Amino acid sequence: MDVGSTPRLVPKAMLKRDKVRDADLLLLPERVVRLNASGAAILRLCDGTRSVRDVVDRLEEEFGASGLIDEVLTFLNDAHDQGWVVSG
Repeated sequence: MDVGSTPRLVPKAMLKRDKVRDADLLLLPERVVRLNASGAAILRLCDGTRSVRDVVDRLEEEFGASGLIDEVLTFLNDAHDQGWVVSG
C-alpha cells in the first residue's frame, strides 16, 4: 500500500462502537478486534474513496498533528496483512 492507494474495509468487516465497554471494535467472521482510538480513526476513513494521502491529511487536521504518514502506512499495511482492508 502506498499514499495513492484507496483502502477500504473488506466486505465481511464492520466497525462498531461498543458503548458498554467504551471501545471501538472491528467485527469480522469468527473474530472481534478491539481497536485503539487511532486505529479506529484510520479505519473509519477507509471507505474506498479516499487515498491514503487523503486519510493522513484528514487525521492531521482532526488531531492537530503532522508527520503521520509513516504511522498510517504502517498501520494500513498491517491491517492489509491481517485481512482487514483491501486497496483499490
